Amino acid sequence: MDNAFGIEPPPNGRIIRNLILGSNYLQSHILHFFHLAALDYVQGPDVPPFVPRYQGDYRLPADVNQLAVNSYLEALNMRRKAHEMTALWGGKMPHQQAIVPGGVTEVPDTSKIFEFVSRLDEVTAFIDNTYIPIVKAVAGAYADWFDIGRGCMNMLAYGAFPQEEGMDHIKKKKFFPAGVYVRGQYKELEPEKITEQVKYSWFKDGIAGTPDQAMVEPEVNKKDAYSFLKAPRYNGEVMEVGPLARAIVSKQPDVIALGDKAFSVLGRHFARAVECSAVAHAMKDWALKLEAGQPVATPHKIPASAQGVGLTEAARGALGHWNRIEHQRTAVYNAIVPSTWNMSPRDDNGKMGAMEEALLGTPVADTKNPIEVVRVVRSFDPCLACAVHIMTPDKKVISQFQIN
Repeated sequence: MDNAFGIEPPPNGRIIRNLILGSNYLQSHILHFFHLAALDYVQGPDVPPFVPRYQGDYRLPADVNQLAVNSYLEALNMRRKAHEMTALWGGKMPHQQAIVPGGVTEVPDTSKIFEFVSRLDEVTAFIDNTYIPIVKAVAGAYADWFDIGRGCMNMLAYGAFPQEEGMDHIKKKKFFPAGVYVRGQYKELEPEKITEQVKYSWFKDGIAGTPDQAMVEPEVNKKDAYSFLKAPRYNGEVMEVGPLARAIVSKQPDVIALGDKAFSVLGRHFARAVECSAVAHAMKDWALKLEAGQPVATPHKIPASAQGVGLTEAARGALGHWNRIEHQRTAVYNAIVPSTWNMSPRDDNGKMGAMEEALLGTPVADTKNPIEVVRVVRSFDPCLACAVHIMTPDKKVISQFQIN
């Protein structure tokens, strides 16, 4: 909407948006590791929520394993505090209500800044003193997983957390810069090179190839299709998005030091943990730059017709929204969410999506207990509510699993 209306938030509005998004990063990264992925490596007691689970291949020393189990409940409390941080500026969490065209609705005051920073300090201490050490312990015990789940090794990031005002999505200074890493080369992001393909999606063929124009119609009986996800591509290339992509594009030293091992299951977990700490520490400085009583939104009028694009980085990765306004109403609105990039089906040329490619070559010791497959999939932090399908070419059911 900002882009379509030709407006930008004032500094307070920009900062509060960053604090809302950043708070969600913290809760999302903590959730992903402790409550969605860690139990693939940490053996909890035989009681809920630690069961049901996949079995076997638990390698952590007993004391480290117990620390990780104990941290499960502490992580829930830290997520709650991160939710409260979002709610202070966004009204509630999830589905905050404060971000509007031109800025936000919440005016900062010293009391709210104090409440935010006090919670942030607690969450930051947990990230630095518990989250990162446990991730490092897992990395030490499961070092072979730095060579599993490699994938396409192409990375895309729209950039996030603007540090200055400016209408240019790409060139404005951001905490996470925009860019792409393709076939071993760093390049500037060119959004016009983003297309969507549907040859293997349950949508009718013949749609426009760019997200600012694409209109889709379902076709659930389409031959060879196997997903409701479309196949976004960048200049025809399969791209991975998420914390690892942001780390590679921004040349984060600790992640870059891993070399090709960064492109792996444990590389993704490590990049996410490092990012979580970096965002937490930056947010305190942002919060202290808020000016009590100063404007938080730019006045505006809805244009009769306009077209806009919004590019940012959700916790899971590159998030783009494209809209066209006609007669002051939305005529076209499309979104390409992070999991669509990572979980896409094959494209028109038969190229697998990032997660599909990462699964190739994954060793599976027991097909009835495929914990290895789950580790690869979960390393992407996929939003499985979007679409997930695993099948054989003849579509016979081999096994069914409950995914927690």
